[in-house]
Amino acid sequence: MAVQTARRVLLEEKVPAAEKIVSVFQPHTDIIRKGGRETLYGRKINLAAGKSGLVLDVVVESGNPADSVRCLPMLQRHCAHYGKPPTHAAFDGGYASADNLKGAKEMGVTHAVFSKKRGLKEEDMTPSPWIFEQLRRFRAGVEAGISRLKRCFGLGRCRWRGLPRFKAWVHSAVFAHNLVRLAWLRPG
Repeated sequence: MAVQTARRVLLEEKVPAAEKIVSVFQPHTDIIRKGGRETLYGRKINLAAGKSGLVLDVVVESGNPADSVRCLPMLQRHCAHYGKPPTHAAFDGGYASADNLKGAKEMGVTHAVFSKKRGLKEEDMTPSPWIFEQLRRFRAGVEAGISRLKRCFGLGRCRWRGLPRFKAWVHSAVFAHNLVRLAWLRPG
């Protein structure tokens, strides 16, 4: 921390974000910039959810990778876990790119819909306007699930110190969410 301060204050040097320590108590904390919006501090996570509302996969990222570079690796993780790609996939707007659409189609995803088009055509994502709208609505529902994870299961703020404990906090929040969701889905 002292070296970083000396570089910035005394030497008037710009310290790259990857070299900055932004928390004395949580040295694994990263600087997260989301477009032109405010700067956040923490860790970026990627979630994958199924039509049941269960969180099927979670990855705690290192640094602040762009969503667009995490799209295909998340799909590959899905294929590795479940043995095949999903036929329908809905992605946040940050994942939208022609390369990601092409890669998803090559993996076998029949209907790959991004919430923001970013130059992509609806008919390239899916031939069915009805499926396009259904997947956009599904993704909006996933956002509600993420909000619930933050509000009800403590994903908004980790109270455990250290990166291994942070990852455990995230996985325990997802586990608790999935248990409650399973209880809610249980018939009768």
